[in-house]
Amino acid sequence: MGKYRLTVAGLGPGAPGLVTRETWDRIATARHIILRTRIHPTVEALDAAGISYESYDDFYETAADFEELYARIAGDLLQRAAQEEILYLVPGSPFVAERTVHLLRAWTHAEGEDVKILPAMSFLEPLFAVLGLDPVHGLSIVDAADEDRIAEGLRGDTIVTQVYAREIASNLKLLLMEHMEDTREVYYLHHLCLPDERIARIALFELDRQEDTDHLTSLFIPDTPLFWEK
Repeated sequence: MGKYRLTVAGLGPGAPGLVTRETWDRIATARHIILRTRIHPTVEALDAAGISYESYDDFYETAADFEELYARIAGDLLQRAAQEEILYLVPGSPFVAERTVHLLRAWTHAEGEDVKILPAMSFLEPLFAVLGLDPVHGLSIVDAADEDRIAEGLRGDTIVTQVYAREIASNLKLLLMEHMEDTREVYYLHHLCLPDERIARIALFELDRQEDTDHLTSLFIPDTPLFWEK
């Protein structure tokens, strides 16, 4: 047995039915569950099932920025996992846009240790389904906070993740308008696979005028006009 008794699993894109059976089995038998955040639709299913857990939501209130936040979470997890068995649950998939998992893997690898990570469905699979998009033809994924990359100009079909607030959407819009017309049509993707799912084809200048923008909002920017002919 390694130094750290830590398993990482994903809560999927939001619908409880999209969480893997393996993850549900781990949840049912875990002695100590820690969530990165309670702000995720699947957490309601944990509550309904009477699953006990704690979360790192308090860390969000005191961290100076996201990098400090994620480093504190990863450090705390390793400290605890050296003492007891921990099941750490993150939104979506641990392998997609999850900085804490990246840090956990890097830090444990540097010690010659390992962390067990279960596969999970990310927000990408529902996105592919609603758009009829096959990523084998080429696809870029960029975080809305990655201003340098966006400012360089995006190429090819692109998904922009973490458009979690109207302020973020406004800044993203301005960066994109440096390289494309403000009337360029894009897809606004909100709460995919949830009852209030909304997929809207909007002009770029309308991006920060959407009133329901939150942590489950993404943007898809098609690069080829043929996409609109589907």
